[in-house]
Amino acid sequence: MGDEELTGESQLAGVPTGACRLRRALELICSLLSLTLSIRVFAGKWQLIRNKLEELHSGLIAAENSDSGENPSLSRLVTSIVATVKECHDLGQRCVDFSYSGKLLMQSDLDVAFSKLDGLAKKLSEIYRTGILTNGFALVVSKPCLGACKEDMRFYVRDILTRMKIGELGMKKQALRNLLEVVVEDEKYVKVIVVDVSDVVHVLVGFLGSNEVEIQEESAKVVCVLAGFDSYKGVLISAGVIAPLIRVLDCGSELGKVAAARCLMKLTENSDNAWAVSAHGGVTALLNICGNDDCKGDLVGPACGVLRNLVGVEEVKRFMVEEDAVSTFIRLVKSKEEAIQVNSIGFIQNIAFGDELVRQMVIREGGIRALLRVLDPKWSYSSKTKEITMRAIESLCFTSSSSVSILMSYGFVDQLLYYVRHGEVSIQELALKVAFRLSGTSEEAKKAMGDAGFMVEFVKFLNAKSFEVREMAAEALSGMVTVPRNRKRFVQDDHNIALLLQLLDPEEGNSGIGSRVFMLRVCNQCCVKAEWETCEYSNQLGCSRGDFC
Repeated sequence: MGDEELTGESQLAGVPTGACRLRRALELICSLLSLTLSIRVFAGKWQLIRNKLEELHSGLIAAENSDSGENPSLSRLVTSIVATVKECHDLGQRCVDFSYSGKLLMQSDLDVAFSKLDGLAKKLSEIYRTGILTNGFALVVSKPCLGACKEDMRFYVRDILTRMKIGELGMKKQALRNLLEVVVEDEKYVKVIVVDVSDVVHVLVGFLGSNEVEIQEESAKVVCVLAGFDSYKGVLISAGVIAPLIRVLDCGSELGKVAAARCLMKLTENSDNAWAVSAHGGVTALLNICGNDDCKGDLVGPACGVLRNLVGVEEVKRFMVEEDAVSTFIRLVKSKEEAIQVNSIGFIQNIAFGDELVRQMVIREGGIRALLRVLDPKWSYSSKTKEITMRAIESLCFTSSSSVSILMSYGFVDQLLYYVRHGEVSIQELALKVAFRLSGTSEEAKKAMGDAGFMVEFVKFLNAKSFEVREMAAEALSGMVTVPRNRKRFVQDDHNIALLLQLLDPEEGNSGIGSRVFMLRVCNQCCVKAEWETCEYSNQLGCSRGDFC
């Protein structure tokens, strides 16, 4: 070590004493970090020591690139760092050579070394809090290239952490921007932050309460990215992230509120976190946002999403109902912004699910009319929104005949027929499924659908490529022809009978059991008041009196 020291000192001739000591400390730390990579014993303890060395290294680089000058406190601390790092280097070399006298003694020595390094890191942090760094500071550690090794990534993150903890305001802002950049670009950094350099999470949570708008916003953005990983949501919750996020919703900037709402929406996908949001007043804050006409869509959308996630908790749902959430969200269904519409429709569907009183409240306060407005073909809402709306209508109205009657009185049958005929593939298939279910709800529904022209469309689907679609259409038709006027309308069209006979031809090989049952049922209905011999299709069907007829 002595020759290395002499060489280092000779190379730094003419450099101010403080700068010389800083450079020497940095060189020693780098040397020790390199040595620790060769150590194969006491891995856990050496990892803790590595973490502190990296923290000290980042802090000293910051000092080297600041206008701190010959600060006495920093000079004394650097001297102590040099001495401690030399001691650690000696311990490291003994671990590499397996030249220590006993494991217990070495473990004790490593614990002492870690305590010393930890104390020095805290002192360095305290010195920085006094304002030693000025605007002369410049970030030195470069961002690792894509595909960099984990060690380089970890070193970079710890360097960012140091600047977040001990830097002045401008440095903190830049560090947060750098952190956001890497977690967005490469998700490997997320694991480094949460698992390897976990202090970052606690610093971010602390920054959410900052009075500096940009610090708060950037922190919320980073936390939002972390919250997108299911494996790490528990770490954020344990760090106490819920309460500061809700405070941001209450009094943060617009961008901060958006990031906080998005983060909470991800965290509350797990209903276990619903109580934490409720306990800190989050439900009230979110309802205030959703009920505020001045709030923009990029905030209201995720706020609706959070409440949609929370509504599954019975006590929270009851509170929302008491706070008039139903009418608020029915109003939001009319929004022109897709995110708000999708989440508000999902909220209404969830809050009414399995709850007859709430379902009736939704209907009474105009929820069905609002949903049907979305399905009106003259409005250019997205297919996604229309699909969600159709599912919500099915969930809300198909549970009772009275609700079905209300739904049909608002013109739902005609809207549904439009999407069966003209909808895009995804919504057309959904419309067919909804029509199939609607046809089984009541005699009134069957009559209305027959009058509207649904049987013609069902017949077309009997020749579809999808087996499921064919069977669904066949079953719907078999139910609809039980109504006399539908049956009469059906048999008057020779094309319908011809197509069915074609499908029942064994050589075609494309008819299912549902289609055959349907055809036989049609014959049964057609011949119910006549002798079987009068049925002109009996020979082609291969059946005789006494079968289904």
